[in-house]
Amino acid sequence: MLGSRSICAVLALLSAFLFPALISSALAQGTDAVTPGAFTVERPTLLSLGFEWRVSGDDNKNAVVAVFYRKTGETKWRKGLPMLRLDGEQVMGSKARNTRYGPQTVSSFDYTAPNMFAGSVLNLEPDTEYECRFVMSDPDGVNGTAEQTTTVRTRKVPVPAAGGHVYHVYPFGYKGPRQEPSFDSLMAAYYQGAEESDHSIAAPVRVQPGDIILMHAGVYKDTRFNYSGMDTRVAAYGTPFDGTYYLTASGTPDKPIVIKAAGDGDVVFDGDGNYNLFNLLVANYNYFEGITVRNTTVAFLLGWKDIAGSSGFTLVHSRAENVGRVVQDEWSGSKDFYIADNVFIGRHDPSKLLMWYFRQDVWGKFPGYPALITSEYAIKVYGQGHVVAHNYVANWHDGIDFSTYGTPDPAHVPSSNDFYGNDFYNMADNCMELDGGAQNMRAFENRCFNGAGGSFSVQPGFGGPAYIYRNLSYASTTGGPLKLIATPAGVLIYQNTFIGQGRFLGPTSNDHFLNNLFLGDNWKEPVFTFNTFTNYSTSDYNGWRPNPGVDANWSWNSPAFGTAMDYDHPLVKRPFATLAEYRKATGQEMHSVLLDYNIFRKVAPPDPNDPQHLYNPEDFDFTLMRGSAAIDKGVVLDSITDGYTGRAPDLGAYEFGEPVPHYGPIIWPTTSLPPAGALRSIAGPPHS
Repeated sequence: MLGSRSICAVLALLSAFLFPALISSALAQGTDAVTPGAFTVERPTLLSLGFEWRVSGDDNKNAVVAVFYRKTGETKWRKGLPMLRLDGEQVMGSKARNTRYGPQTVSSFDYTAPNMFAGSVLNLEPDTEYECRFVMSDPDGVNGTAEQTTTVRTRKVPVPAAGGHVYHVYPFGYKGPRQEPSFDSLMAAYYQGAEESDHSIAAPVRVQPGDIILMHAGVYKDTRFNYSGMDTRVAAYGTPFDGTYYLTASGTPDKPIVIKAAGDGDVVFDGDGNYNLFNLLVANYNYFEGITVRNTTVAFLLGWKDIAGSSGFTLVHSRAENVGRVVQDEWSGSKDFYIADNVFIGRHDPSKLLMWYFRQDVWGKFPGYPALITSEYAIKVYGQGHVVAHNYVANWHDGIDFSTYGTPDPAHVPSSNDFYGNDFYNMADNCMELDGGAQNMRAFENRCFNGAGGSFSVQPGFGGPAYIYRNLSYASTTGGPLKLIATPAGVLIYQNTFIGQGRFLGPTSNDHFLNNLFLGDNWKEPVFTFNTFTNYSTSDYNGWRPNPGVDANWSWNSPAFGTAMDYDHPLVKRPFATLAEYRKATGQEMHSVLLDYNIFRKVAPPDPNDPQHLYNPEDFDFTLMRGSAAIDKGVVLDSITDGYTGRAPDLGAYEFGEPVPHYGPIIWPTTSLPPAGALRSIAGPPHS
């Protein structure tokens, strides 16, 4: 028998060698189990709700979160899309480049996705309360509360409030009857007086939450270099020298400060070539309706990074023309914009498409190359809870952008923003950019015709999910329908109809393609060259039409199989000549099909020999032919494919037999309509 000292020695040996091994084994099991953490409800939009759920553990990434929702008062739960799993995906902005100043390292962002789930409940109704339920499960166990239930109300469409003061503004020289109280400038109504001199900022604010300023018909163009406004022969509206309306009062969500057309004719604000027309950097919940803005570089300045910004801005049923930017906001604290049913016409050549720099071999032969950026973008926003919907956007460098910004501000993570129903035409670069967004960025049911640099961009995306679903892209020339570059993470590409090449696809991480139509447009480019740092990126249930004359139409370039993610070594290149080879080698596209343009009622590929040609959407019909190879070939995507007909959802943006989405303004603005016979890019599609 062992003596007590020998027993102690054995126990010491066990403690030194066996117990650490047992503890290590227990810890290994414990880190595969998931431990739920903080649950976050993001800002609601009109049609969507976003959520985040932090976790720890789950090293093998096999935990899932199922999503259910219902209107308050209903008994039956509906299924939503499962939340997206994020953990450790890297978004890397540092890279060496040669510049005119010599070699430099540019470091605009360096981000690693946290250990969490994030996701949206989609396609809801405005101003409606929903119960949302989230159930976490893991084969390795859940250490803690596995279920979260919350009640959230979607936002309502902003409208003027009743009961506030109503002020009337008339243009310089108006001699007719007036409604009182009346003023001769917006500044005189907004403030308790207006000056065109050193005293221009002396008057205190007049307007209060809920007040309405009615702008009567006329052109409001300040003679801004006429000091003090004492010359009664010239217009003086209270915007000395810089010609800017500095608006500093704030309304509330239910009682915005309203500036709208009175309804007696066109209301035009002309900036006289100034830099900024409306400055609302510190003004919240200001509402504009029914006006035209022209002849300025920045129509509405709403936010500067790290300086100041505003929330609750609304712009509806209005028009902008001859401007460099319509809305500029790059402040992380901005919230709850609503920009809808507007017409934005840029300064780019309305008769043809031209690129700003890329692919000199294609564009360099055309006069005017590279295209000058005379109108940079129609809309750029940043922050949370914004809705940009049903606008017509034509003749710009970019259409509607989310600010690239840089590494997200932890205090104001850019999340839960919706961009839908917009109609894009003639873009020198991108139709829409979700660049710079983090969680629950959503672009859906948009139409993009005639673009040179990539229709839908995520450059980068900070973790995701970024939802790109039910969009249509045609004549995307040298850019293609998608631009997923600058190492974005967490992009979900569902149920789109994309005509074009696939050259700008990565490197990226944790991306997933389902139920899309990818039809090559006869450029001598692969239809799908995908580069990913993560072998858990996926693609399936898609319809493919390869480009003729291309040796390898598909490439799946990722780390060595068996490695979940790898940011340190070159990707393994895997080009494939056929869909069958691609499927067999990668395990992707197991349910995908080959098809051609005969799946549509009336669509032919664009002519690659004439990239400047502007195609009109009304000359095409992208609805599916009965019995085509795209019908019933999809997979159920809860809340996106609800109500599908047949055995399974169809591929692409349009379900057979269902009405197509409405693109552009639902009610076309009547202010400053273009002359009869104007080019289609200026006049827009046929409308009442």
